[in-house]
Amino acid sequence: MKATGIVRRIDDLGRVVIPKEIRRTMRIREGDPLEIFTDAEGEVIFKKYSPMGELAEFTAQYAEVLFKAISMPVLITDRDHVVASMGLGKTNAIDKRISSALEEIMENRASYIASTSSDGIDRPIEGLERDACIAVPILGNGDVTGCVLVLFNDKREKPSLAEAKLAEVAAQFLGKQTEE
Repeated sequence: MKATGIVRRIDDLGRVVIPKEIRRTMRIREGDPLEIFTDAEGEVIFKKYSPMGELAEFTAQYAEVLFKAISMPVLITDRDHVVASMGLGKTNAIDKRISSALEEIMENRASYIASTSSDGIDRPIEGLERDACIAVPILGNGDVTGCVLVLFNDKREKPSLAEAKLAEVAAQFLGKQTEE
């Protein structure tokens, strides 16, 4: 744990303000759920809560099945990081941050499907040298909880309508899982 040097007082309603600088660097937005942890030494720790992170094992299985069906790399993200990855060989994308371009697509709540092989979302995952051809936001209880992301294969083939539909079904199914 790293000290920030920032001290805040609890107000009369028991609230603490998280400074803007910390919210910005940790990508904490208004309305984001925070999980609260305590330890035996009296520390209170706030952690961003990720419904998709709670389903990590399940999302990994879904990514594997989707990859086998479409033969294109599949990533499943929460609002900030990759939680499941399949089809990238030895490249480990788990826990890599999403790009601001992908974040914007998710916030707009609209699916993105590349119309040509030269089209695509440039580097949707930080530190990953692949472009995405399909991005479908995952919606649970009306909120964006993540994204199903399909990357171009090595031949950089344009995705078919069936592949796009499978990604949409995956996003809808995962969204339902976060509601339970």
